[in-house]
Amino acid sequence: MTQPLILASGSAIRATLLRNAGVAFDIVKPRVDEDAIRAALQAEEATPRDVADTLAEMKASRVAARHPDAIVIGCDQVLALGSDILSKPTSPAEATAQLTALRGRSHQLLSAAVIYAEGRPQWRHVGVVRLHMRDASDAYLADYVARNWDEIRQCVGSYQLEAEGVRLFTRIEGDYFNVLGLPLLELLSYLTLRGTLAG
Repeated sequence: MTQPLILASGSAIRATLLRNAGVAFDIVKPRVDEDAIRAALQAEEATPRDVADTLAEMKASRVAARHPDAIVIGCDQVLALGSDILSKPTSPAEATAQLTALRGRSHQLLSAAVIYAEGRPQWRHVGVVRLHMRDASDAYLADYVARNWDEIRQCVGSYQLEAEGVRLFTRIEGDYFNVLGLPLLELLSYLTLRGTLAG
């Protein structure tokens, strides 16, 4: 019997990416206090890459403990501005402050995925994208946040590259799927090699 596949994420974008790729899966949202874990890791001076990887593994582990017969995909995305890690904004004012800090500079999005099966991690990958933001005016950033707040409140860095947020950037280096929060190509390759997906 084929092992069920579970996405341990509440992200609608990640679910859409997998569905569009023809992958059958269930969604189980992990019960993980991301803010507390991220704060503890940062207090230990963990790198942004380690923060993303650890959070992805904790989500997969938590769901796998309740679904031991399943293959569980845990995911997390971190935005690194130098050594600083930005989170999802909690208010329009915070979103505007994040965009102001990012403008005219480059930053990295790190998208981690960890697969748990048989009670342990079987595979992991962290995709990295470097994004270069143009030096947008204060007025444009304020208007952008006002127009898009309902969408960007769930986005690290306070932008959606797949929508109007693309106008904030001059250059992007890396895989677009990693920008959306999932190292999709690497994940699909592993699941195909494993025999979970037909190939």
